Amino acid sequence: MSHDDAVALLRSERLVAILRRVPAQRLLPIAHALYDGGVRAIECTFDHDAPGFVEDACVKIAALRDAFGDSLLVGCGTAMTCEEVDAAVGAGAGMVVSPHADPAVIAHTRALGAVSLPGALTPTEIAAAHRAGADFVKLFPAGEMGLGYVRAVRAPLAHIPLFAVGGVRPQDVAAFLDAGVAGFGVGGPLVPAAAVQAGDYAAIRARAEAFTGAIRAWEAAR
Repeated sequence: MSHDDAVALLRSERLVAILRRVPAQRLLPIAHALYDGGVRAIECTFDHDAPGFVEDACVKIAALRDAFGDSLLVGCGTAMTCEEVDAAVGAGAGMVVSPHADPAVIAHTRALGAVSLPGALTPTEIAAAHRAGADFVKLFPAGEMGLGYVRAVRAPLAHIPLFAVGGVRPQDVAAFLDAGVAGFGVGGPLVPAAAVQAGDYAAIRARAEAFTGAIRAWEAAR
């Protein structure tokens, strides 16, 4: 998938599923459940406190790319360094998500042809990420900050597409879209740890359908 196609997908689908600490044997069944529920973008996180976290994430990225090809945008999450970006893109990642806004990581991501989605909270951080070349900026933690904060930040920065990440539930989707966000990154509310541990893929699909359904309903009502 080209960079422009990946950007277009994120603009149209408005949702990235965040897979954190998912056991390797559960990866593909979870991904298929998400896909069947309408999800078209998934990030596999770098879990920096785990041994071998770079290799682990890259094996998962490669497995998803092999299984889904260009029908699914696969990316890495929690990318902190340019070396991690190199490893992820080398494994097939078309999107790089970070919890922070490091201009070097953003520039390196773009130089490799991947979509850059760094994290930021304040107007200064958001503007700096955009200036460094970010395609989208991850507003984190959006749910904890609340809709009032999102509206206040969006007022002077409406030209910068924001993805709300952290604490967003299906029932919150319409209000956040009304506040001006471009999309969402969702982890636990979409892929809860209990469902992962139990192998309850039907529950994961149902949650995916709830999120994607809320997005499509908002679009239809416009």
